Amino acid sequence: MSQGKSFSHGKRFDLAALKARLEGIRTEDNPALLRQKSRDFYWYSPTLKRQLDGVVADIVASPVGEEEVLRVLAACFELGIPVTPRGAGTGNYGQAMPLAGGLVLDLSRLDRVLEIAPGRAGAQAGALLADIDAACAPSGQELRLHPSTYRTASIGGFIAGGSGGVGSITWGGLRDLGNILSLRIATMEATPRIFTLSGEEVQKVAHAYGTNGILLEVEMPLAPAYTWIEAIVGFTDFLDAAAYAQALGEQDALLKKLVSVIAAPVPQTAFLRHRRFLPDGMHAVLVMLAPMGCAAFESFTARHGGAMLFRSDLLPPQETKGLPPLYELAWNHTTLRALRVEPSITYLQTLYPHPDPLARLARIHSLLGDELPAHLEFVRFDGRITCFGLPLVRYISDERLDAIVALHEECGIPVFNPHRYTLEEGGMKQTDPAQLAFKRQADPQGLLNPGKMIAWENPAFDFATGRTYLFPGLDSRNAGEAG
Repeated sequence: MSQGKSFSHGKRFDLAALKARLEGIRTEDNPALLRQKSRDFYWYSPTLKRQLDGVVADIVASPVGEEEVLRVLAACFELGIPVTPRGAGTGNYGQAMPLAGGLVLDLSRLDRVLEIAPGRAGAQAGALLADIDAACAPSGQELRLHPSTYRTASIGGFIAGGSGGVGSITWGGLRDLGNILSLRIATMEATPRIFTLSGEEVQKVAHAYGTNGILLEVEMPLAPAYTWIEAIVGFTDFLDAAAYAQALGEQDALLKKLVSVIAAPVPQTAFLRHRRFLPDGMHAVLVMLAPMGCAAFESFTARHGGAMLFRSDLLPPQETKGLPPLYELAWNHTTLRALRVEPSITYLQTLYPHPDPLARLARIHSLLGDELPAHLEFVRFDGRITCFGLPLVRYISDERLDAIVALHEECGIPVFNPHRYTLEEGGMKQTDPAQLAFKRQADPQGLLNPGKMIAWENPAFDFATGRTYLFPGLDSRNAGEAG
């Protein structure tokens, strides 16, 4: 659906009437600011950069509280103006880009941490993840999960556009029941309503790009906080590195926050501040673990023949000064660092499902290893340890990119295509009747982030083809399709 499409909405909205209705709420229509607030990190994809580069809002509103958000929604509904919600704009797929123009709803000023209790924290949607953890620190707790953009991403943006990240090796992803406790959302109606969703109901709006409700507040589970030890383990054989990472992930008694594998020469060329710890030819396994497991970790690594290249707790402060945290070498920060060195770099997102994830990995690596330097993120997926792939791709053409995707799928490796901007194409998130029904209830005129949900515009569009879905639908008939 999205291939080859570009956007220039050209529709004229009654901005004067909107401003009159929004008197007292901060609005901006300066062209430079409009362009800035209409963008995320879509340019990771050369395809999306070409398709979405002309996307721009007509106006930005930056409310300071729930009442102002509701005023914005009511005014836009009355005037038929589309609304695209935005957090910190750290997503990669055009989620927060206003394809139909209209108003960008900047939620960054809804940034208060509301409550911290044993095992849970509540915050407004615009609160930064790092700020939530800072507020939790005195209680000895922290968020279970965060993306590599932890220091700049908002909690609402993470839930609306993310899937997991640092912490997923232990806790799984946002798709797993219990990793989002409750969501408070506003509807897009003449008189917006407030819903509080919990349990399985949160999946109606999680990872939905704000297409069927505006996130106002979030309640998330917490875990004990540690001064996490950072380590880099080296292997001369990539498949040995992957096997070690899989086995380490399965060591449940070792509490881990990150297990990543990046094939040489990417660490040596892209991880510039850590370069002195990375001998040529070594494939790197990045590990974050709780300090009480260090001795066991050393024994486990020696048993598997890994070379300990870096340990944050064994270096004097002057040796670690200026180094980025290890999670900023992982997940999509790997892509970002490689792209800065080689601008032709882009990436894919894949999953190596059970049974035999390492066998699938070995097959695709033998076929594409030189063309696609491997990058693996080990996670708990449906209760078992496996890995997502974020392989780097030296972009040649859309046709070659599509051929690489097809080759993965022939090998039984699902691709969550980061070169598409719709929910269904990009994340293989099926849009089931329950979610569609909720959008009809919460956004009857289809004014929320239009263009991002295929099923709203084409309800007959069928993704129920036995694929693995990153976010399985709520319909019970789809219960077996996630693994």
